Amino acid sequence: MAAAGDDRAAADVLKSLARHLNCLNDDNKSARKRALEAVRRETVEQRLSSGAMQELLGCLLKPLLKCLSDPAETCRDASIQIIVGFIRAVPKPEDCLPYLMPALAQRLGGKEILEPAEELRLALMEMLSLLVEVCGKQIAPYLEDLIKILQRTISDPFAEVKKESCKCTVSVAQCIPEHFHLQAESLLKPLLQTISHQHSQVRVSATQAIGAVIQYSAGKNVDEVLSHLAQRLFDDSPRVRKAVTLVVGDWLLRLPDRYSYFHKLIPLLLTSVSDEIPEIRSLAENSWKQVGAQWEKENEDDLKDKMDFQLPAPALYTSGGERPGLGCRELVVRNLSKLLPAMGRDIGDWLVQTRVKTVQLLRVLLLHAEDHCTQHLQMLLTVLYHACADAETDVRTQCLESAKLLGVFVSPEVYLKLLLPHVEDSSSCSSASPWAPLMVLGAVLSGSSRETLRPHLVKIGDTLAQPEVCLGSQQVLYVDQLLVCVDAVLGVGQQDCDVISLQLLKVLVSVQSVASQHEQHSKAEELLRSVCAAQALSGVCDLYRQHMADLLQWLSDSHQTWTSFSIQKTQLEIIAMQSGPVVGEFLPALLPLLKSCVDPSREPEMRLHIFTMLSKLLLDAKNTLDSQGQFGEHMEMVLQDLLMPNLVWRSGRSAAAVRTAALSCLLAVLHGEAFPAERVVSAVDSLSSLLISALEEDSKLARLLACRSLTSLLKITAQQISTDKLNQVYPELLKRVDDSSEDVRVEALKSLSVWFCSLGKNYDMQSNRPHLELLFQQLLLYMDDPDTTVQNTVLGVLKVASAVDGDLLQQQTESVREKQRSPEYCDKLLQHIHSL
Repeated sequence: MAAAGDDRAAADVLKSLARHLNCLNDDNKSARKRALEAVRRETVEQRLSSGAMQELLGCLLKPLLKCLSDPAETCRDASIQIIVGFIRAVPKPEDCLPYLMPALAQRLGGKEILEPAEELRLALMEMLSLLVEVCGKQIAPYLEDLIKILQRTISDPFAEVKKESCKCTVSVAQCIPEHFHLQAESLLKPLLQTISHQHSQVRVSATQAIGAVIQYSAGKNVDEVLSHLAQRLFDDSPRVRKAVTLVVGDWLLRLPDRYSYFHKLIPLLLTSVSDEIPEIRSLAENSWKQVGAQWEKENEDDLKDKMDFQLPAPALYTSGGERPGLGCRELVVRNLSKLLPAMGRDIGDWLVQTRVKTVQLLRVLLLHAEDHCTQHLQMLLTVLYHACADAETDVRTQCLESAKLLGVFVSPEVYLKLLLPHVEDSSSCSSASPWAPLMVLGAVLSGSSRETLRPHLVKIGDTLAQPEVCLGSQQVLYVDQLLVCVDAVLGVGQQDCDVISLQLLKVLVSVQSVASQHEQHSKAEELLRSVCAAQALSGVCDLYRQHMADLLQWLSDSHQTWTSFSIQKTQLEIIAMQSGPVVGEFLPALLPLLKSCVDPSREPEMRLHIFTMLSKLLLDAKNTLDSQGQFGEHMEMVLQDLLMPNLVWRSGRSAAAVRTAALSCLLAVLHGEAFPAERVVSAVDSLSSLLISALEEDSKLARLLACRSLTSLLKITAQQISTDKLNQVYPELLKRVDDSSEDVRVEALKSLSVWFCSLGKNYDMQSNRPHLELLFQQLLLYMDDPDTTVQNTVLGVLKVASAVDGDLLQQQTESVREKQRSPEYCDKLLQHIHSL
């Protein structure tokens, strides 16, 4: 009864549409459009029974399909909407497939797509997707037409058509997998071209379609698509990266031949574990757990012993954090040897993103491999060396995290055998950066435990203290890594480091001698305090006191080969300056070393450096060289072996600079209280001769220092210098009163003032009267100098001289009074003489 009613209803509708159907062939566009609108009103928009609609579709399909080729876009659009309405309403849409699929293939699947309108191509693809959805497996006979259409539309210029085509591809693959695999591979080429489309949603759809095509194909093209999916892991759009994560996770769970591709798919999924978006990280972690659990279940027999007798979790997880499951760990362990060579290549990729992702993946792999890292340690170190030498901070940071995990999982006995030779000779490793092995060592040490590291501390300390290591390079990064290694050793070893305090002290002294950054010096000083704390010492001085003898012997072993470029001379300065009062306790060992370094046969630049250091020490002798009050006992050696040989004139600017530095040291000695006067007297003749010679130096500073040194020498040896020597001194000082430098002139006058005070009982005034006359005459001449400062200074000198022979001075003054520009100063002097 119902069928008969449906037939009558369909017949009535067809009768009412007869004229409109004829109008579909009309030449007038408007007439055709009105006819199609009438068909839609009488069919799709009427609430007819599904049976009636089925009957109507059978009668109307051919004229409607003919309208798909109508020249008018509006007519084609109307026919598409009517057909879609019928497909949704009829109970057996598959009945229309013999006519509809060839029509769609003609419009969309030819070498050239006949449908020019983008919106209509989209509508046709939506119709095709609807057909696949409602027809199910009934669409299998038309797979060839489907593939032809999808091959063309996936490459369509219109982004929405691409998206709908990818969606349709997924539906077809899931609907008829037993047939789809026969021709699935032909869709990969357009899909791989589409996966790099500028619209992110298109890339998402293409990724999902590739996932379905590979999932339901013969599985021979996995290698072809992997590189494209790997590139999408660097996509700027999180949605694309999420799609890749879902696809790869699904393959690892359901791909028929997934065991053959584990080593290629695992890196893709684990890369997403380090994604910057929390949702993607969580998705990747959950997928990975499922993969591990499934593999563990599938290989339960092989893992029975490990499941029954699981070893305790590494110390890394004692403070929190979730340890990967057994299945996940085993999957990584069994595929690690296949993964590392590829990572070694990627770590040198020209793209920064690739290198960052590679080191992030390495860290995840090491967390899974745990102690199985040991068997791959050589290759792992090679990868880490390359990463540590990278110019990008992100790469180095992630690399150090991975290296730290090696310290957690690998025994120090093992990694030190491989690492320390590379630290000693960085050219032996594959990295071009000398600091790379040190950087890795520092990170690995920081991950080690105190108990496992304790037996190897001496070996580590000895290696770091070797000259080719602690002085291996002056590059900032190299020095930084030395400090990192020391910091790591102290941080892990703590009080155990007392056995290598000397070695660590040598390293820190070396670092300070080559460091060019203030931060490096500050860090080295901080670590020195940490070394003291490890030994419960009160300060750095106690540390130096403990090791000063060894340090001086360490330097003495090589001092004969030192040159102006040797770092050892700076090490000596660091030790002498930082040890403070301790250096005064080791003078018998220090002074011979200094004597050798300032021997006139050594390079002038090196002697200059040593004298500069010595002058700093002498300026604070009470807290350095003379802290024990014993420096005076070594006066003869200091004067005759260190200073006086270097005051002898030699040609050249470098030699002049050395003499100036030696004069500076001599002045510091004579100014200080370290030398008893009686010890100076024995060398006064030699010293005075050298100082007289120094008064003729080209350098203003040297002449100034010579004047001041003479002043100090005359004060110390008051009235103990021979008459002949005194008479040799004053003419040279008079010459300096006429010096081009005002400072030197004033200092020379001050020296003359002290010279007059030095005339003791042994100085016969009568026999030396000509000397005094000459001296008075010259000084009175300078008292008429244009410079007021010089005039006042000369007046002061002559007032002192008046106590030596006032009558002679009065006579000389009165004879020149009228000759001077102003008698003022002469009057003052005469007034002073009369007051005596």
